[in-house]
Amino acid sequence: MNEKTPNHSLSEMRCPVSLEDVDLFSPGAQEHWYEAYSILHRESPVHPIPGEGLRPGEDAYVLTCYEDIDLVVKDPVRFPPVISIIVNRLLEDDAGELKQNANAMELSMSTLRPSNKLYRAHRQELTDPWVGKGAARHTEAITRFVDQLIDNWIDKSEIDFIAEFARPLPQMVTAHVLGFPAEDIPQLEAWGNAQVTAFVHGKGHRNILSAKQAATQRQQLSGFAEYVQDQIVTKRRAPTDDMISFLTDVEYQALDRKLTDVEIAGIVYAMILGGLETTQYALEEQAQLLCDDPDLFNLIRQDRSKLRPFLEEAMRLRAPTQGLSTRITQQEECFQGVTIPAGTLLHLRFGAANVDESAFTCPFELDLDRKAVTRHLTFSAGPRVCPGAHISRLEQQIAWSRLLDRLDSLSYAPGNTFLHQPGIMLGTLKLDLRFTRAN
Repeated sequence: MNEKTPNHSLSEMRCPVSLEDVDLFSPGAQEHWYEAYSILHRESPVHPIPGEGLRPGEDAYVLTCYEDIDLVVKDPVRFPPVISIIVNRLLEDDAGELKQNANAMELSMSTLRPSNKLYRAHRQELTDPWVGKGAARHTEAITRFVDQLIDNWIDKSEIDFIAEFARPLPQMVTAHVLGFPAEDIPQLEAWGNAQVTAFVHGKGHRNILSAKQAATQRQQLSGFAEYVQDQIVTKRRAPTDDMISFLTDVEYQALDRKLTDVEIAGIVYAMILGGLETTQYALEEQAQLLCDDPDLFNLIRQDRSKLRPFLEEAMRLRAPTQGLSTRITQQEECFQGVTIPAGTLLHLRFGAANVDESAFTCPFELDLDRKAVTRHLTFSAGPRVCPGAHISRLEQQIAWSRLLDRLDSLSYAPGNTFLHQPGIMLGTLKLDLRFTRAN
């Protein structure tokens, strides 16, 4: 396949033409998401998922309008995260039976950030200095990693952009931030892939794994907890300039104490879970947009002031995380005239909100002059906005700055199918590109 065409003939399901055809979660749905969003915006902006709520017999709802999702994510008291259910149960677990089966990330959340006040403190004191407002400290290292990856293939004329650039870059950056040895990155990649199994192969909007899939995931993660614990012990004994070393020594002012090993491990797990996927898929989709419009590549290459709006518009048009079933209603709510009872699970469809014509003029056009270009919901919004948004943006900015410096052109190689991976992330399985290096 030499030209980019819709994958409707390759998909396991047919393209929706009416509301009855819309299914966001069945195999092959990824090829039709944006056609489905147009139908949902028009006919069912608050879309029920019968019998898929938190409790048997209850419905969940998909929200697709920008104003609704923006309201929900900016009010975690009125619409608490689903994870708060687990955290609250752990806090009430006096006998410790639940704690025995909880993972380090859940245990860490229950002690370090069980409330919205502590969530803010956790972010400001523990993660912001490394991947938030302090992300710029990694500029030199990220630039080095980008050039190293480009050096590996610059003498060729064709590459698999995902395997040779978009995937390894965030892996290298995450290992650097945490302080993991570079030689461990292949193993860390395997563990990272295992961690996100539910979001790729899980069933339905809740990303549920079968017993067999869960057992396989546990097997694939074998040794991960021990590895992280060994790293924490090593950093306590011989600290270096990295996030884990920082966490072993920092005085957490919100609780007036230092962190335990389990708490540090929980933060590390969250970093790996969130630090790899978004940047990979953002870079891959940005490459497609540039190949779709060679004039755009040349424009940004000649006028670098256009790069930042391009990156933001690309993330709006092609949100890496399309949607998450992540919030609960605390009281009866009404969205777009639809009344939803208290205790309802909400699936927030960020990808649909980003192309809502009531929020964005000509939403399917990439507009480098769009006002308030960062108001998309790709990283969510409000007090629980993605902690790694800063460092992901920095990686994308540096990556394309150096690619534009070192390449004269970028285009599709023959043979791409543009089939997307399963799950909730928007990304193709492979992307073969041709390029010419700059003189």
